[in-house]
Amino acid sequence: MSAEFTDSALAQIRDVTTRLQNPVPDHTTLLQLLCAPLACIGLLPPRFRQYNVSPLPTNTFSIHRHIPALQRTLLEHVIRAWEPVLVQEDSYSLLEQYFCPDSLFFTSAAAGQIAVHAYSTILALPLTDYSIRFLARLSKAYPLDVLHSVVFSDHSKDSSARKTVTWEDCVRNVAAIPAKVANVTGGKADSPPELEQGAYFNGVSERCELLVAKLSTNPSRENITSVAYLLGKLVNIGMFSPSRPNSPSQPSFFQTTLPTIRARLSSSESSSYSEFWSKVLYSLPSSLVLQSILISLFSSMAEIPSALDSSMQTRSLVKREARLLKDLLGALKEDNQELLDSWSAVALGREWSEGHARIFVCWAAGAETDQTDVKALEILFTKVTDMWTTPDHIRHSFLSRHHYLTSLFLIAVCSFRGSKGGTLSPVHALALSPPFISAVSTYISHLDPSVRRCGMLVAEEVARAAGKKLDFGDWEGDQHGRSWCRQIRELVKERDVDADVAVAVGISEPGILENQQPATDIPFKTHPEVKRPARPTVRDVEYDSDDSLTGYASPSSSRSPSPDPSELEEIENDPTLRVGHKKVVQPVYLAQLGEMVRNTSGLKAEQEDMEPQNVEVALNVADELIRRKRAYGTELEENAVNLSYGFIGLKDNYDLERFEEKRRAALNALVSCCPRKAAPAMIEEFFRNQYSVDQRYAILNALALGARELAGLPVIASSAIQPLSMDRVSFPSKRLPSALHKKYLTSGDEDSANNTVQQLLEDISREALENGKDSAAEKVPELVRERQLRIRKPAKITEVPRANGAALSRQPQQVLTRPQTTFTDVAAEYFICPLINRFWLFLRDEQAHEARTAHQPALHRYSSAGTGLILNAVILARFLGALAVLVHAARNAPEWLAVIAPDALELAVTLGTRPLSFSEGENEDDDSQAQSGEPGQRTGTKGRSKEAAVLTTALELALVVLDGCLDLDGGRSIGLEHTSLLLGTGEWAADVFAKLEKGAKMLGGGGIQKVGLRRAAAGVVLKVDELTTKWRRSMIDMVQP
Repeated sequence: MSAEFTDSALAQIRDVTTRLQNPVPDHTTLLQLLCAPLACIGLLPPRFRQYNVSPLPTNTFSIHRHIPALQRTLLEHVIRAWEPVLVQEDSYSLLEQYFCPDSLFFTSAAAGQIAVHAYSTILALPLTDYSIRFLARLSKAYPLDVLHSVVFSDHSKDSSARKTVTWEDCVRNVAAIPAKVANVTGGKADSPPELEQGAYFNGVSERCELLVAKLSTNPSRENITSVAYLLGKLVNIGMFSPSRPNSPSQPSFFQTTLPTIRARLSSSESSSYSEFWSKVLYSLPSSLVLQSILISLFSSMAEIPSALDSSMQTRSLVKREARLLKDLLGALKEDNQELLDSWSAVALGREWSEGHARIFVCWAAGAETDQTDVKALEILFTKVTDMWTTPDHIRHSFLSRHHYLTSLFLIAVCSFRGSKGGTLSPVHALALSPPFISAVSTYISHLDPSVRRCGMLVAEEVARAAGKKLDFGDWEGDQHGRSWCRQIRELVKERDVDADVAVAVGISEPGILENQQPATDIPFKTHPEVKRPARPTVRDVEYDSDDSLTGYASPSSSRSPSPDPSELEEIENDPTLRVGHKKVVQPVYLAQLGEMVRNTSGLKAEQEDMEPQNVEVALNVADELIRRKRAYGTELEENAVNLSYGFIGLKDNYDLERFEEKRRAALNALVSCCPRKAAPAMIEEFFRNQYSVDQRYAILNALALGARELAGLPVIASSAIQPLSMDRVSFPSKRLPSALHKKYLTSGDEDSANNTVQQLLEDISREALENGKDSAAEKVPELVRERQLRIRKPAKITEVPRANGAALSRQPQQVLTRPQTTFTDVAAEYFICPLINRFWLFLRDEQAHEARTAHQPALHRYSSAGTGLILNAVILARFLGALAVLVHAARNAPEWLAVIAPDALELAVTLGTRPLSFSEGENEDDDSQAQSGEPGQRTGTKGRSKEAAVLTTALELALVVLDGCLDLDGGRSIGLEHTSLLLGTGEWAADVFAKLEKGAKMLGGGGIQKVGLRRAAAGVVLKVDELTTKWRRSMIDMVQP
């Protein structure tokens, strides 16, 4: 193969990766790019072979070199953008081949290598929903034993050291999956159940035992070392628990695998399996790891129902468990010092039951009826004697430990006595040893009679075994351990090692959790489901006795029967009947979405007919697509401004379903996901004169709702749960029935009835007023005393009211997650200050425009407060409401007290006291208005007054600012640094409230609007009074001479 051909082939492979990293134009091109590498390594499914139009050279493609780069590219660029389209087109399985090849290619060596690289590539990147689904499928299709066969395959050309490093990486990746998935999902219900801690590691334990069974036929040094490393890793992550698990969520290796291990050890070919276990345990990296495994093994063995029961069934169960230890650990030998030291540290350093003592002695004795391992028994007896005669143990141990070591000692003595061909020399030597005699004396002098009898019992039994006679007497009765001593004497009359194991065959293990189920029983979804419309079902109705509902009999018709809904759907989707009808392709990239809503290249003749479908598809996918691109490179930042222009400029020219709702969701997603680009662009567009009222409302709603989402606040306030004005009808008799009312309800009516910003503002202002109630009530001694007399002690159990399900369902799920950019970071620079500053510039330009036409006749004068313009009362009130919501959401911003609060308060006072236009508040009845003395009336000008809606929202904005100042620093900054502004606010609110109390009428101030205005004015008056009272002595004297 020439060098030029090799370079050309490598360039072709790199070109595939580069093209996948860049935006792919269409679905067909994507399939062609994905099929070429898979066909090169023989993993391309047959149904996709038609897309392999540019095959790659086979000899130059390396799985170890090129597959990780392709997997990373797919995770970072392709799947995030193309997953919905691939699922919809039923081609998602082609992507899965790059991570978890299906069972058709299971025998292929390339499939296993791809799975090994998939574990490393997925865990090296931040986990997403689709990568978690890949991990769930990999854990089932390519578990540990399969990965081991792939890494240590005979066909692999890697060196032994390279195989060892790869296997260690595989073990670390498999062990890290549950923790990483839990950190990402946060315990949500949608996390895969097979990747949860308990179910996952129980499955890993089963596959590890299966790996041991497979490798036992080939006990090479490489296999033993690899399994030893695996067990060491499982010990480090807590798989070998020191006690029995209490719930299925707590994994335990031996609790899961012991039934299978027993079954394999009882088979005819158990010798190789047993020897392999022993070699693996002796090859563990440290003695601490071996001790952890021994503790878990001893804790997981079958519990002895009655530890001192001398029945044949109990003795048989003890012998069965001892044989298990012998098969797994081997015998206690002096040349196996590591096992001996580990057993001594575990069995003598921890507290066990008398049942475990019987198992340990039976194991040391060999667990065989005909022969006894005297040497191993002597080793155990020596270790136990040294511990039993220790003075510190005699004086300071608990009674339960005394019982355990005493039973272990006496059962060992009994095993010596019954051994065939054995000798009692260790017992004879012990009876005359000074440490033993001294220990018995220490026991007899112990203050606790139960402990004292342990020493007396051992002395008598050792003397009897040595051929001597010793009797302390006083063994009758049940107090002070006498009954326990009698049970031990009865137990040591026979040996457990002489029992028949067949008696214990049918005994079950009560320690195994019955509610544990293997992970294979849990259904698994490989890719997200596509929601398809439900088909209507036709149900046969039985005969009804009502004759008025029975049709007339008619002759059979020669016409063909009408098609059912399923046939109609098939006819609609039939490509042979849809000739000339172009299907709108769902956008995958934000640039494509921008072209659909704002075509910068101009519409061609053949594209004009497709514009309604383009707009409809764009609205349907905009919210999801924008949020999916939130943390995906710079694509959203590059297209956010263009998308903002496009969605703001959309008009419902084609009567699309839920047009306003979908556009509002798209704009809200833009603000919350890319606030630094979208918010300034929307603010700039708001002050242009080319937009309608609905479009301006959409901008303000997006800014307010997006800001609350960034701040982590709920979008739907409590006022939406109990609406005040939404359900109130001025003339109920003129309202249509409910069905017809919903039918003829227009989008404008829905928007006015469901004004989210106004509902949020009402809730915020109500909360501000509630905050001021306590401080105001504390100033009146009578109210304080009455409250103390009426207060009741709270109940010990308080009922928590259930939240409204409808309101919670309307909250966006993104609020629950911590956003990457918080609102406090961008509130002043990108939201509030640009909005206020741009309004002042707009107001200056509009007033200059009015001044230029003021000398002309009334018909030709320019009015900046005309219908649909920004300074009109309807839009201005919504503008102030949105600003109040933004100010409230930005309370924790560092610039709030110094910049945001005074600027917002100055704007509220200015708009509430100064006329913005020459034609503001004009009324036909000038004389009547001039005599009424309305609040906010311009001095020297007849018939000019503020709209009630503007005054109400301006006062509510001031109320929000003052409440925030009191909450943050007690009003110090606003009271001492902006004293004149604070006092002016108080005078303005007091003047409005006083005139309302006198019965003054206002423009648009009837009904609920009047109640809201009165409440807002009173709240501002109270807040200003609270501030001035607290900081009056520190304020600058503003009284003029």
